Amino acid sequence: MLSGMYPTLALFIGVPVPTHGFFVGLGVLVATGVFVLEARRRGQTDERIVYVVLGALVGGAIFMRLGTWLQHVDLRQNASLVEQWVHGNRSILGGLVGAWLGVHVAKRIVGYPLRTGDLFAPAVALGMAVGRVGCLLTELPGTPTGSSYGVVLGVEDAERLGAPAGVDLHPSFVYEIVFHLAAFAVLWFWLRHRLTAPGETLTFYLAGYGVFRFLVEYVRGNEVAWEGLTRPQLFLLATVPLLLARIAWQARKGVYRPEPVEVS
Repeated sequence: MLSGMYPTLALFIGVPVPTHGFFVGLGVLVATGVFVLEARRRGQTDERIVYVVLGALVGGAIFMRLGTWLQHVDLRQNASLVEQWVHGNRSILGGLVGAWLGVHVAKRIVGYPLRTGDLFAPAVALGMAVGRVGCLLTELPGTPTGSSYGVVLGVEDAERLGAPAGVDLHPSFVYEIVFHLAAFAVLWFWLRHRLTAPGETLTFYLAGYGVFRFLVEYVRGNEVAWEGLTRPQLFLLATVPLLLARIAWQARKGVYRPEPVEVS
């Protein structure tokens, strides 16, 4: 199927609205709404939680913009921080790391004691699904499929993105949107009602996304950095095993066992 890219979504009072920025902002709003609903359901309505959310947003924004800065061992070969902030690629993985750090820093500053992973997990999943629509409409879809299935770019879009024109490409962002929607459904309708260990739903979500993202990188078309692996894959090789080890350790301690029901 032929697909056009839409860097500009519309004009608002004569000002162009960037497609990617619009859907990222919409994703943040959706995630905030889900977070508020889950916080109320769980009774976590302490006013300090607002600062925890702000910490996540600020940390995520900073690391999303700077997460792809360190690409060369020789620091002189990397862009300056100003150049990276203005013109550098955005990194979803960097944003997730920054949001995690921002939450912990904010908690320490305001003295918020409760774990918030269960509030963030479904919120991030649905927010990511919405935000990735912006990527789908503006970025390189993926690598050639080698079949008649995929996204076909016109000459102008192909030249701008550095992709072949008239060739079916993997719609990698569609794969990711489907993953996050499925993850949200599992978290919202099933896992959050069954997993009683505080904060652990976020661990499961991030581990699942890490494994999925590592695999989908093979059809994303990102630059190969080392031994056939992209930079996101190298990052995931270092982090996903830590998440999986945590899940295994928690399971061994019996953290995930359902609490016994008392019979009166």
